[in-house]
Amino acid sequence: MTTDHLLSIAPRDKAEILAQALPYIRKFHGKTMVIKYGGNAMTDPALQQDFAEDVVLLKLVGMNPVVVHGGGPQIEAALGRLGKKGEFIQGMRVTDAETMEVVEWVLAGEVQQDIVGLINQAGGKAVGLTGRDGGMIRARKLKMLDNKDPSVEHDVGQVGDIVAIDPSVVKALQDDAFIPVISPIGFGENNESYNINADVVASKLAEVLRAEKLMLLTNTPGVLDKAGNLLTDLTARRIDELFADGTISGGMLPKIAGALDAAKAGVNAVHIIDGRVPHAMLLEILTEQAYGTMIRSH
Repeated sequence: MTTDHLLSIAPRDKAEILAQALPYIRKFHGKTMVIKYGGNAMTDPALQQDFAEDVVLLKLVGMNPVVVHGGGPQIEAALGRLGKKGEFIQGMRVTDAETMEVVEWVLAGEVQQDIVGLINQAGGKAVGLTGRDGGMIRARKLKMLDNKDPSVEHDVGQVGDIVAIDPSVVKALQDDAFIPVISPIGFGENNESYNINADVVASKLAEVLRAEKLMLLTNTPGVLDKAGNLLTDLTARRIDELFADGTISGGMLPKIAGALDAAKAGVNAVHIIDGRVPHAMLLEILTEQAYGTMIRSH
């Protein structure tokens, strides 16, 4: 929405909009919101700014946003500059030692610092972390079994599976008015680094922090039925049915699987939001209008 458009809204209507947000602000005050930041929202400069402003606003009205980010396109671009071609098996990036180095400096360097800078510019106090900081994300090598033949195991290199998350560093920052921005990199028992799917990290972190909401920003309107209609409100049981009949497939599978685990583990609501809509996150939290799919725990 442009500033010109906002100027044309009558003051009474603006007041009404703000008043409607009050019950939500009251309801979610002091609650943790884990936000997976990715897709267009992360690469379009106008949407980047909207996202940063939304995060700062949530913090200022008393909520505790925690940002977990991906960075697939940026990793791909960096590998391209080095003349390396990304290889994927069943949707997972094959991560050899050289690729892991690139993943670390792109995620924990370039991407994370961009997000921290944007949030700080919007008036927040963001702090960048990786799973190494405070011993947050312990991981082990992901065992990837073949989709068609489970007796075959694919070696995807330094791709990690979460063993445990210690959220104490995140809690310490939250209590001190900071906004944690987390890169999905874990460490193993021999101090090796692991690249972990950002949706999985966000989902697991939401569980461990007992978050009120887990919000996954994507490049889709949400979960669609077979006719292409948006399903705005789903229960965990209904999601299981959509898996079984093949409505949910492809790239949506890991996203929804993590979301479902979080909902079943006590995160009150998981939202899959269209990150291409300006301020979609704010609209989802502070208004009645649905801007994606909400998965309820029961």
